[in-house]
Amino acid sequence: MKIYQSRSFAQKVKKLTKAEKITLDTEIKKNISNPEMGIEKKGELRGVFVHKFKIKSTQHLLSYRFTESDIELIMFGPHENYYRDRKKYLK
Repeated sequence: MKIYQSRSFAQKVKKLTKAEKITLDTEIKKNISNPEMGIEKKGELRGVFVHKFKIKSTQHLLSYRFTESDIELIMFGPHENYYRDRKKYLK
């Protein structure tokens, strides 16, 4: 299974601290072992899954989509304005 990351995902991960990166990595590993763990979105965002988790006390969302053998990590960030920004990215 190959894991691809979008440019916006990579840029946001660069800004994280070491402890936050470790938390993000464990959440990504959970999604790899069970790709349907997140909630599939409807409408324009069909086929995109979102996994919610907390870093420190802030809720973050990780959106991804998968095919039979690959996972694409689309976007990661805090809940605030998350869906608006993701719609822009997917267009």
